[in-house]
Amino acid sequence: MLRSISELRKEAAGIVKNMALSSDPVVITQRGRAAAVMVSAASYERSQRELEILKILIQGEKDIVAGATHSMEEVFEEADRILDSYR
Repeated sequence: MLRSISELRKEAAGIVKNMALSSDPVVITQRGRAAAVMVSAASYERSQRELEILKILIQGEKDIVAGATHSMEEVFEEADRILDSYR
């Protein structure tokens, strides 16, 4: 959805409400050009979680290439230690 900055000034509450309901981003234009993008808090949080997952995957691939790997036995032992700390 495209909205001008002047529309945003006049209709901010309605624009934010509609954005939250639809989860669609709102592109704010200034002088006819895209100047900013607004997203709901839920959409922003979801995209941040997805970025973190991608960073972990990239680091995992780098570790594999560098030979920094662990056996399944080591992984399960560490998982058990972590789980035991919550019990």
